[in-house]
Amino acid sequence: METEQLQKFVLNQLNSQEEIKDSRELYYQPINRKLNEPNDSNILQSSLQALQSKEMIAYSNLETYDYNLTDEANELIDKGSHEARVYHSLDFEVGSDAKEIIQKVGQVSAKVGQGRAFKLGWIKKVDNKFFKNATEIQDVTVNNLLAIKQSNTLSNESDLTELKKRKLIKPKKLLHFSIKKGPNYAPELITFETDLTSDMLLDGSWKQKQFKKYNFDAAGILPQGGALHPLLKVREEFRNIFFEMGFQEMPTNQFVESCFWNFDSLFVPQQHVARELQDTFYIKEPRTANVSDKEYYDKVKTVHENGGFGSIGYRAPFSEDETKRLVLRTHTTATSAQCLYKLAKQPGGFKPSKLFSIDRVFRNEAVDATHLAEFHQVEGVIADKNITLGDLIGFMEVFFKKMGMSQLRFKPAYNPYTEPSLEIFAHHDGLGKWVEIGNSGMFRPEMLAPMGLPDDVHVLGFGLSLERPTMIKYAINNIRDLVGHKVDLDQVEKSEAVRF
Repeated sequence: METEQLQKFVLNQLNSQEEIKDSRELYYQPINRKLNEPNDSNILQSSLQALQSKEMIAYSNLETYDYNLTDEANELIDKGSHEARVYHSLDFEVGSDAKEIIQKVGQVSAKVGQGRAFKLGWIKKVDNKFFKNATEIQDVTVNNLLAIKQSNTLSNESDLTELKKRKLIKPKKLLHFSIKKGPNYAPELITFETDLTSDMLLDGSWKQKQFKKYNFDAAGILPQGGALHPLLKVREEFRNIFFEMGFQEMPTNQFVESCFWNFDSLFVPQQHVARELQDTFYIKEPRTANVSDKEYYDKVKTVHENGGFGSIGYRAPFSEDETKRLVLRTHTTATSAQCLYKLAKQPGGFKPSKLFSIDRVFRNEAVDATHLAEFHQVEGVIADKNITLGDLIGFMEVFFKKMGMSQLRFKPAYNPYTEPSLEIFAHHDGLGKWVEIGNSGMFRPEMLAPMGLPDDVHVLGFGLSLERPTMIKYAINNIRDLVGHKVDLDQVEKSEAVRF
């Protein structure tokens, strides 16, 4: 059945009557029958929707039910209902016990039929035997099933309910319609314009045309909105943990640092391999920076060359040209050093502080599945009087537990600016193994004393990457699927929220 042909048929039928009360009564000539088959409603509904959108008609859904017999019902039609079979198996005078009934009609019919036959008053029980209690019966169950087989329904609602309860029939919902004329009704099908063109406006033909109304309830195309990258989601969760533990965020918007702040102030020797071209990005123009605090610079130089504060230093020349060179920062510890320097110089003397930062750092490394030349470093610093390595370990356990890592191990390590130093390992339940997650330690006196911090002030520091926990959280194996031009933007949009 063609949709347009059906639309014309419906309009023609309404031309001679105000309302079609039941679409099943419509006789459709092309198929030579009424529209009362189950599949007719789906085809007719699409035509009615098209006409209603033009306000040529208005229609309402009407629902009825047809009923089909189950396999058990068809068996009962052939053999009789369970209750009738139990009744016919008995004798008025001799009767039968339960075992004999089972032998005659079977286990199922005996179990179901006895109860229903008692309820209908067809049988009675004397001592341990069952007897007929009626001279004749009408098998109402079979009669109702035969009626449904012929007409797919029953007029008696209680009989239908009983058969459904016994699972002898299966209901099937049928849809049909009542149809009446709409505000724009016409006996002929109207073609509505969908676009108002400049030509229509110029020649005035728009006045004679009818335009399709806008459907303001229709779902439009979703806008291509922005979405938070998984790194930003994990970053925000880290920030929340730090804030919850009383930390303040350090300013980290300076990607270019002098070698003085990036290396020298941290007591990293000028001959250290980390300063080589294969590990550090050096700035070509401008090449150098000025020394801002000559007194502090001289103290750092002295510690490097001659030692101090219990250290013999590196016993090597300290190059002013080297300390002025500009680099892309290799770690955010350069920012931590500047904040500690300001902490030592603040009016009113030293005050305990807890500081953190999360930002990008740059390393001149070979790019592979787990390494990029640019990544994010999460760093925390705790400065207070007389705190110890035990305090650092205790803090680490609390901090990483908030990230969902309750099993930690610590391994001695070496860093130029921390002593003692510890590598941090956590047991990853998903991978089933111990994974290195960060580095930590106590900043050396050679770094802190030149800044002017009191001798009894100790500073604990720790750091980890942002990418590794993000890759673990989102089950990403290749870092280039997380950062860079190969990132799937659809996956970014669909990435779930993070809760450690």
